[in-house]
Amino acid sequence: MTETAPLRGRQRESAQLAAMLDRARAGHSGALAVSGEAGIGKTALLDQLEARAAGRVRVERIVASESEMELAYAGLQQMCGPMMDGAETLPAPQREAIEAAFGLREAAAPSPFLVGLALLGLLTEAAGDRGLLCVVDDGQWLDVASARAVAFAARRLDAEGVALVLAMRTVGEAFAGLPQLVVEGLDHNDARELLRLAVPGGLDRQIRDQLIAEARGNPLALRELPRALSPAAIAGGFALTGSMPLENRIERSLVAQLEALPESARRLLQLAAADPTGDPGLLWRASVVLGLGAGDFDAAKQADALVVGTRVSFRHPLVRSAVYRAASAADRRRVHGALAEVTSVDQDPDRRAWHRASATLLPDETVAADLERSAVRARTRGGAAAAGAFLERAAELTPAPADRGRRLIAAAEAKHEAGAPAAALRLVDTASGLPLTPLQEALVARLRARAGYALRRDSSGPRLLLAAAQGLEGLDPVLARDTYIEALSAAIYGGRLGDAEQVAAVSNAIIEATADEDSDRARDLILRGQALLAAKGQEAAIETLRRAQRAFLEQAPDSLELHWMWFASRSAQDLWEARTLRALADRQVELARAAGLVTVLPIALSLLMVAQTVDGELDAAEASCDEIDAIKDVTGNPLPQYGRLFLAAYRGQPAEAEPLAVRIRADAAARGEGYGLSAVNFGEAILYNGLGRFAEAVASGRRELPYTHELSHAMRTLLELVEAASHTGERELAEQAFEQLASVTRPVGTNWAIAVLTMAQAQVRDGDEAQTLYLDAIRRFEEERIPIMVGRCRLLYGEELSRRGLSAEARDQLRAAHEVLSTVGLNGFAERAARELRAIGETLRVTAHASVARLTDQELNVARLAREGLTNRDIGARLFLSDRTAEYHLRKVFTKLGIKGRAELKTALADLDQSTHPD
Repeated sequence: MTETAPLRGRQRESAQLAAMLDRARAGHSGALAVSGEAGIGKTALLDQLEARAAGRVRVERIVASESEMELAYAGLQQMCGPMMDGAETLPAPQREAIEAAFGLREAAAPSPFLVGLALLGLLTEAAGDRGLLCVVDDGQWLDVASARAVAFAARRLDAEGVALVLAMRTVGEAFAGLPQLVVEGLDHNDARELLRLAVPGGLDRQIRDQLIAEARGNPLALRELPRALSPAAIAGGFALTGSMPLENRIERSLVAQLEALPESARRLLQLAAADPTGDPGLLWRASVVLGLGAGDFDAAKQADALVVGTRVSFRHPLVRSAVYRAASAADRRRVHGALAEVTSVDQDPDRRAWHRASATLLPDETVAADLERSAVRARTRGGAAAAGAFLERAAELTPAPADRGRRLIAAAEAKHEAGAPAAALRLVDTASGLPLTPLQEALVARLRARAGYALRRDSSGPRLLLAAAQGLEGLDPVLARDTYIEALSAAIYGGRLGDAEQVAAVSNAIIEATADEDSDRARDLILRGQALLAAKGQEAAIETLRRAQRAFLEQAPDSLELHWMWFASRSAQDLWEARTLRALADRQVELARAAGLVTVLPIALSLLMVAQTVDGELDAAEASCDEIDAIKDVTGNPLPQYGRLFLAAYRGQPAEAEPLAVRIRADAAARGEGYGLSAVNFGEAILYNGLGRFAEAVASGRRELPYTHELSHAMRTLLELVEAASHTGERELAEQAFEQLASVTRPVGTNWAIAVLTMAQAQVRDGDEAQTLYLDAIRRFEEERIPIMVGRCRLLYGEELSRRGLSAEARDQLRAAHEVLSTVGLNGFAERAARELRAIGETLRVTAHASVARLTDQELNVARLAREGLTNRDIGARLFLSDRTAEYHLRKVFTKLGIKGRAELKTALADLDQSTHPD
């Protein structure tokens, strides 16, 4: 393809697209959402860009179709078809996911994010060393699954040499946040010149000015509207009317130009408009069914409407939609019926089912059953939105009311799973007027509760979920358990901001419902154990929860158990079991990563981060936070940054921690989740204790005193409150916090729990008794391998010895504390130890840190994972990047840090952290 002449009035847009192409040729990637009304010139810009790219980079281009919007991954399959020879280079989970999405292999429903990563890998492979221009026109018609995968890859492009251009009328939610180019109307002079070229014989001045005004600089309108004018109008004999929207007027003009065609040729155009595959063979076979012939193809091509080559296309995407919309309902049914007749039931059953449905007016069980089978296939390919659409249409075509109700409920479930709770509620409202079985009534109640909670997240959620769970008892025990645990989770996270009695009500209902069972299944055990913990405390729940923890570690979890495994990790925290916490968090993260379950992975990583912090692995914990942020970036889900807050608090970084605390507190209040308030108070108490700002630590810690029964962060804040109150001289408050801490550690009796209680008790005792308690706590923390608490306990003990005037003994403890705290990165606490040492005459040697260039957030993320020993491919999978981008950032890290390889990263990053956040 040769380069076309410059487009009139499009210098800015052309330059931006050309620069993007030049960057791709240089190995840099980018994505751009090009938006503007129909006919504004998006396609012309894409044509010009493709011509410029020809011979310079590889070019792949597709046009999405409105009639394909309900077929899961239809757009993506069209996009990836020419690139699938590169699938062999993908990591196995990604290759299997995209092949499952395209129906090329029998497999469980693929993770949409593994599909997105696979697309990123295919784009990278297709770019090679030459570069790739990938263009999607009419992107507003991409099916939901395809749009999400393309948006995922678009946001992760960086150093692959890919230019991804998406043209659409308005930028949809999936593509929000991408760089945008808005194409607007031409200015008056350019519009007048374009109109002159479109009507070379000249126009009446009044008509010319009115056309320019009504076209609003829309190039297609300027070219097409005059074609619909009669000679008398062109001569100035008639006025124009602008009452019709411009897009409709353009479409009507396009259709009017085709009215001179024979009816059979217009039928051929309708047939082509209804078939988005662009397969000439399919179009020919369908045309034979309708009695159309070669002459109709010739007429359509001569009218400059249809282009037939290796693919069938229209001269402009708007011609397709104009032809399709202008067709009568009966004509649409006729062409869809012909396409259904010639579409292979073996090779393309879903497209055939959709054509049959579009050709059907009255209820037809055969067609509805075909659609239901397509919904099953869509769900196995990960297309929940497509499954919902198939099932909704199947319900519309179902003659029997009972079957219609069943399909409506299934459609609602799919809509909710696809993230459309409002649509789910609409469908269950429709189903509720039909004859339903008791199980279906219970499913409707469950859907109402789940979708309502997803929309409102108010205090009614746990109550409605509980009622739904109780309604499912005896009908579907597995689903009942899942709904019970949803109710319990909603109640616990609502906590103090929810209905004060809901946690007890939900918990007691679960205890009663599970009273007679003796299941060894992990999900059953964790449900009963968590209910016992919430309603009756640790002592009543210990045996059941420990059985649940063992079951999660020993059994192969099903999808429900994997989803709820975080409850087992949380129970390990609440029972003060450090090793179990790490084992459970490690296992859930490993399984969720392997399955690409980014709905499960963030909370699993959050709990792993807690375990890593307990183990003194703050760098690894930060890498987990990086991965959570990467997931947040690609999903757009609001994931509170608890991990970032805790890390900044432990490291003594108020500039980072305090703004985070403000944001998380406000978000928790808005969401009605008391858990978030507890996390903030805990984080602030750690921060201010490390900085020696004990009055502020008291203020934050005191807020958790009424909520010790919530365990979790509220329980752990008590130790911080004991420390802060002891330093401010509030002995009575320290004693109160100690007694409440004892109430949630003594019943457990683990070494971790006893160490924490002993450390707290030492601070409210004096003299030799305090010394004995400190030494016992230090020994226990060392046995449990919890270095952050070893360092903190030695710091407190050293401060106590210093107050008693035992400088030599204090010096030994404070030196040891400083070394441990510095090593694990608790810089605020380490500086506190350093200040105390200086106060008793000790001089610390300060390590000189090299001055290094500041790394970007992405470079830091990559560097941290490389430091942990991950390969570029592993880093890419963790951060949702291509391995080429991971390699690119790592090279920049080496240059900025002045190092030669990965072996030097640990020291260099430690130096960087110290130079950025010195003691």
